[in-house]
Amino acid sequence: MRFLYTILFYLALPFLFLRLLWRSRRTPDYRQRWGERLGFCPFRLDECIWVHAVSVGETIAAVPLIKALLKAFPELPIVVTNMTPTGAARVKAGLNDSVLQAYIPYDVPDAVNGFLQRVRPRVAVMMEGELWPNLFASCRKYQIPIVIANACLSEKSARGYALLGSVKREMFKAIHRIAAAALIDEVRFLSLGVPPEKIIITSNLKFDLELPENLSEKSELLRQQLKVNQERFIWIAASTHEGEEEIILAAHQLILEKNPSALLILVPRHPNRFDAIAGMIEQQKFNSVRRSQSGVCTPQITVYLGDTMGELLLLYSVADVAFVGGSFVPIGGHNMLEPAVLHKPVVTGPLLFDFLEISQLLLDAKGMVIAQNAEELAIIIERFFAETDYRVTTGENAYKVVEANRGALQKQLELIRQSIS
Repeated sequence: MRFLYTILFYLALPFLFLRLLWRSRRTPDYRQRWGERLGFCPFRLDECIWVHAVSVGETIAAVPLIKALLKAFPELPIVVTNMTPTGAARVKAGLNDSVLQAYIPYDVPDAVNGFLQRVRPRVAVMMEGELWPNLFASCRKYQIPIVIANACLSEKSARGYALLGSVKREMFKAIHRIAAAALIDEVRFLSLGVPPEKIIITSNLKFDLELPENLSEKSELLRQQLKVNQERFIWIAASTHEGEEEIILAAHQLILEKNPSALLILVPRHPNRFDAIAGMIEQQKFNSVRRSQSGVCTPQITVYLGDTMGELLLLYSVADVAFVGGSFVPIGGHNMLEPAVLHKPVVTGPLLFDFLEISQLLLDAKGMVIAQNAEELAIIIERFFAETDYRVTTGENAYKVVEANRGALQKQLELIRQSIS
């Protein structure tokens, strides 16, 4: 069955590169470094620790773990691979030149083998749930132990893997350890036939989020700039996707009718949409300014477009309330622990299937509220504006959830340490 999968993947390669070309219309970086997609890594190593994080969310979760690996194994270079330019940019922003970065090769034997022969990993750390048949087969061939770190397996992914039959069984033989983020993830891996001795529940690395040392100072400076020497309520809608900005702006229009000084910080998830969202804001007649253009936020500005990379925690920190996107459209939600660790009340839409456990913890602790539509979102934000005690208590409840669940980092670091041969 893996032979058939491989043939189909080889046949799909021209279309995958056409897709990169298509995506490069909006994100030119997709036009670069195509050789890496075929295993031609730009460096050669005698040995390394290899960490793979698909894109932005996985990379953010991986950064504290990678920093811990740098301290624990200073003699070993660390190679971080991604699939997207935004993931690669997050590696650069979070780790600078302390690691080597490349794109992961497509899952065909020639590309995978070429990559592994160039970097020679002593361990492969795959973030969250990246399972690739040929990659795993090659790691087993070269006796490279695989650790699935922060393993999150959605119900949809579990159903897909269940259809792979013998290919699935081969992949699981190659895995040395699975650090399950939650009990539900362990249950799903077990249902697929993973031996229970390979799975350890370690909690979610997202709870071990690091805050930059200078965040407080930068936050105070930016908040003063946004308030323009007057008290104004600031809410943020972050990591939004196509179809969500319309809802957010409709809610903000309702909020402005009662609170004309309210300011919305709007942060789309993908940089290639920044210009389009700026146009949407202008078309809907909001007074706005873009962060990338260093515009002055006067009292008349009602929408502040966060169109920069690597500043989400800073923008969360200046807000009074945080809406986390990917939850009004079927994306499955994004990391609501980022505002929670900053003591911010969390608001989301109802579609949270990728964050079921985390969202339930926040809901049970009364640290998060779910809105079903623009009207409900406006009502929720207005209540946080009107009731200071409610806003502060909800933010503290969210923070307590983060503090109560820390500790995954050291557990997963120890699993990797045990796996390095």
